[in-house]
Amino acid sequence: MEKNHSYTTEEVANILKVSKLTVYDLVKKGLLPAYRVGRQMRIDPSDLEEYIKRSKGELQPSSSQLLSKETTSGAQGYSQVRQLIISGQDISLDILANYLEKSSKRFRPLRSYVGSLESLISMYQGYSDIVSTHLIEGISGEYNVPYISKILVNFQYIVIHLLTRKAGFYVKKGNPLNIKHWEDLRRKDIKIVNREKGSGARVLLDESLRKYRIPISEINGYDNEVTNHVSVASAVAKGDADVGVGIEKAADLVKDVDFIPLVNERYDLVILKNDENRELISQVLQILRSDNFKNDLKALGGYDLSQTGQVVYEN
Repeated sequence: MEKNHSYTTEEVANILKVSKLTVYDLVKKGLLPAYRVGRQMRIDPSDLEEYIKRSKGELQPSSSQLLSKETTSGAQGYSQVRQLIISGQDISLDILANYLEKSSKRFRPLRSYVGSLESLISMYQGYSDIVSTHLIEGISGEYNVPYISKILVNFQYIVIHLLTRKAGFYVKKGNPLNIKHWEDLRRKDIKIVNREKGSGARVLLDESLRKYRIPISEINGYDNEVTNHVSVASAVAKGDADVGVGIEKAADLVKDVDFIPLVNERYDLVILKNDENRELISQVLQILRSDNFKNDLKALGGYDLSQTGQVVYEN
């Protein structure tokens, strides 16, 4: 392994031949040290090599991996620091992670950039602590709770509204093909670029096709997948596709792309309700309802924050 750079979670997963969720679980448990660089979680080669050696029985686990080097006032030894995995792709989650880190020395937030369904599954499997979701049920138009209730069976949880944002089509500048509605995707002269299975944008597309009874077989480019909103918009800008589904903000980052709004999607947070998360839930609610946090999101533009911090559902 090279010593002159750090690894992304995807690179570590490839080296260990495991899923990214397994890597996040190792980080969350303190078995594999990680840190943030911008929006990415990074792992040093030396820490990965030490983990591999421990797994082979060549090294004993280091207690410093599970305990912080900062002692609390009046406490002896080390103070427990909890690794938090916040899962989802919107930049608002990076801001939330920063606020959590500043608000309490007990939390060490790290970010997982996976789609909504995979995020919920990772919470079910114990890999994530805060997950974001923007999953629409096509016929009813209800967001998130129908999916959460089916995946987090027998769990107690709280759903908190983070923000509302516009989702729709990315099209070429000037919309030369006059793409305005889901029904237009049937046209033989239109090729789409799709998101990966489990992403909110993919669910929005699939549920809309179901609602308007449009067979997948009629969609040119349906199997052409990329893994984030900017990649979808870029594919349209480069001419690799005529249209793709995503959020408005990504269109602002890519030249030669117009955005056609179709829905206002709810972007919610999910946290399990248990004794361990009691302080976390209280801290998240306090942050989301604070003027400072809302002002930081307002500065980014494109978000409806009128219901930020409201409890959508809890059981």
